Amino acid sequence: MAELKEAGGPILGETPDGKVTEYTGVVNDPEMDGLSLYEKKALLVNRELDSHGMGKYQWYIFFLCGMGYMIDLLYAQAFGLVVPALQQELGFSTEDSGDIFSSFNAGLCAGAFVWGILVDIIGRQYAFNLTVLITSVFGLCLGAPSNYNGILVLTAFVGFGVGGNIPIDTTICLEFLPQNRRFLLALLSIFQPIGVVVCSGIAYGLVPKYACGNGGLGADGELLKACSQVAAGEPCCDKASNMGWRYLLFTLGAICLCVFFLRFVVFHFQESPKYLLYRGKDEKAVKVLHHIAKFNGRESSITMAVFDSLTNENSSVGSGDTDNPILGAGSKQVTRSFGEKVKIELVRYKMLFANATMARLTILVWITYMFDYWGFSIAGGFLPQILLKKGREIKVSTATTYRNYVIIYICGIPGVLVGASMYGVPLVGRQWGMVISSALMGVSLFVFSAINTQASNVGVNIMEYFFQSMFNAILYGWTPEAYPAPIRGTACGVASFWGRLFSIVSPLIAAHLLAKSTNGPLYLAGSGVFVCTVCIVLMPRKYMGSKSF
Repeated sequence: MAELKEAGGPILGETPDGKVTEYTGVVNDPEMDGLSLYEKKALLVNRELDSHGMGKYQWYIFFLCGMGYMIDLLYAQAFGLVVPALQQELGFSTEDSGDIFSSFNAGLCAGAFVWGILVDIIGRQYAFNLTVLITSVFGLCLGAPSNYNGILVLTAFVGFGVGGNIPIDTTICLEFLPQNRRFLLALLSIFQPIGVVVCSGIAYGLVPKYACGNGGLGADGELLKACSQVAAGEPCCDKASNMGWRYLLFTLGAICLCVFFLRFVVFHFQESPKYLLYRGKDEKAVKVLHHIAKFNGRESSITMAVFDSLTNENSSVGSGDTDNPILGAGSKQVTRSFGEKVKIELVRYKMLFANATMARLTILVWITYMFDYWGFSIAGGFLPQILLKKGREIKVSTATTYRNYVIIYICGIPGVLVGASMYGVPLVGRQWGMVISSALMGVSLFVFSAINTQASNVGVNIMEYFFQSMFNAILYGWTPEAYPAPIRGTACGVASFWGRLFSIVSPLIAAHLLAKSTNGPLYLAGSGVFVCTVCIVLMPRKYMGSKSF
């Protein structure tokens, strides 16, 4: 049933379960003036989801997307924590220690680009589940190899799975949230410090306990060397006596498998209505909206008649000519020829540079991600090593250092909370919240280079991770808001790709600097973070908190 009353009257339509319903929110709606056909449909989806509020479905999506954020930092933190034990057992040089971070970041880079593009092509549903499945499979294998090259290969595949998490999860979460709850996008980042704390806590319980000798030390108090570096019969660090880092990686793989089970088996994730709309699958979008409403204990008034009414010249101003190959044209879009569908795809990608302001936004977002990842990949990979190294200089035990990791990373949680709260602070908001947090993050990295007592080391690292968490919470939450759904996954994925690309280079440089100077990586990371500060200041304000389509 797709019957319309006269202009000015309500629209009658039939729901997927056969009920007749009225809808009065389309006819002569001034808010739709000047919008494209797709944007009008997206506006109706926004209103429908806004009417639900934060229902059960939205909370499930929020927590399951948060699990993806947690996995991202589980592994980013893990490699920084296991490198000393790996190096001691396998005997590779300090310069080569950066290879594991570059391998992971190469996988993250490929994953961000591939999954970011695919999520706008194959849909959110498949990408949502496949990324975690790939991570869990290779993550469970990661503790098995006994040589560095094998570990590097598996690390890259883990990174490929993990790489899609943030661009996919922010895209999905935004498209199901009510417009007045978008601060929850920033709050998703609270799962990152939780992931770091979980990883650090597991490492604290396993790595020192199952390390070579006494916390990696021999009877003479010196570090045990790899068996390949000593003569036969001399005490050395072998696989059997150094299982702690392997137990840690096996545990993280099992956690990822549990997250996949929750996403794929326990919860039935529906495709995003906005994805379905810009793919011309209006009927499926209507069914999804009714499924969500039923799940939340509500009823949906959106029907195909409502969407069809948008093509009627009496229903709204400027509906547009649907004979042209445009996004969101319903069945007319689905039945287009292959050549016309290719044109539609090209139109999507051009949206990144649709005008001078959008081009400025896109370029500045890319540069921000480049140097954000540059800074925090060095911080995540090398601050634990530097803290351990400085700790040994002042006779702090390995176990105490691992305990300090937990204390430091717990403070990322209030950092995220403060970042999310910036959404509602007048004259600060997203933009100045990012400016302040990135600047103070850079300052803390430089300060750490100038001190070395246990209390000051812990205190400055807490400061660094607090502001790092605050900045990334706002940045990751805001990026998908700035772009429309047809290009949202691609925009987030490509931005993340550029960041991951810089993450491949920065650990290699940092590892060479660390071999010469303990503070070298700190200067390198801090300088990159200040570039982010400048870019955020130059961002166009019109994209900070505008309506999401």
